[in-house]
Amino acid sequence: MSEHNFQSMVENGLTPTKNSPIYRRTFELVHKLHPLKATASRQAMVEEVLNNLLGLGPLETLLRDKEINEIMINGPGQVWIEKKGKLILTEIFIGLPAIQTLIEKIISPLGLRIDRTNPQVDARLKDGSRVHIIAPPLAIDGPYITIRRFLKHKFNLNDFGCSNTTKEMLLEAVETRKNIVISGGTSTGKTTMLNVLTSQIQNQRIVTIEDTAELSLDTQNLVRLQTRSANVEGICEISQRDLVKTALRMRPDRIVLGEARGEEAFDMIQAMNTGNNGSLSTCHANSTDDTLSRLETMMLMADTGLTLGAIREQIKSALDIVIYLKKAEDGKRQVASIKEIR
Repeated sequence: MSEHNFQSMVENGLTPTKNSPIYRRTFELVHKLHPLKATASRQAMVEEVLNNLLGLGPLETLLRDKEINEIMINGPGQVWIEKKGKLILTEIFIGLPAIQTLIEKIISPLGLRIDRTNPQVDARLKDGSRVHIIAPPLAIDGPYITIRRFLKHKFNLNDFGCSNTTKEMLLEAVETRKNIVISGGTSTGKTTMLNVLTSQIQNQRIVTIEDTAELSLDTQNLVRLQTRSANVEGICEISQRDLVKTALRMRPDRIVLGEARGEEAFDMIQAMNTGNNGSLSTCHANSTDDTLSRLETMMLMADTGLTLGAIREQIKSALDIVIYLKKAEDGKRQVASIKEIR
């Protein structure tokens, strides 16, 4: 294998196959060093070496499992995962030096940094998986790493236990350009549902706004915007609110806000009220009614001087449907309720 090809594999985090030159060469070296070991043991050693060299070390086996949607490192110790909606404690143990190496591998290619003055960062892996890292002094037993997987499975409304009536209602709402907010708790499938609904939109210009790019839309006229954190001097931050205003200048047919969590909700509701019908967003909430209360609170954070009554009128005229998702006892995500705003 040439030096160029090897460097390319390192940069892209690609694990070589057993037929690749680098795998065969590494196997030969391991055989020379440990001639008495069984073939299976030597193969395990080769995979460990290559995972550490080219990938994310002990996490590579988890990243190759297509059914794992969350990987959680709670400081030095065993790694937790979420698989098929259930939390599982794996047998993988990871120490502090390995965690620090993982963090460096994840954030260095992106030009990000994490230290005591900047102890948390959001990043993205090559496959689109979202990574959140938080370090001391905020993380008492940290550093902590949470990886939300970008699964290749193409979801549909059946994955949310929707009846035929519910499916017809939601698809009609998207087709007739209803403004929709999807709410629910953590890991209830809000972004997945957003993907499912927006995948129904064709031949329209869509502008997406996210903190970390997760949406995967199969449409040609697509503009994807992503926020930017402040630099070392604490300046040059580009927030979701800034990007909502930018999106309005880009001739969107629909605006898709990955998650409303603050004052950007005001600009999103304004956009829905000014001709961008069929826009969608998500937010954390405990019910459909709680979603409306959350939107009120987030809009008040924008400090526009509007009264609560005026804000409620804005929401009432802008929003058409609230979809509330929850996780069932068996771990499956489902549509718990739908509220139509009249």
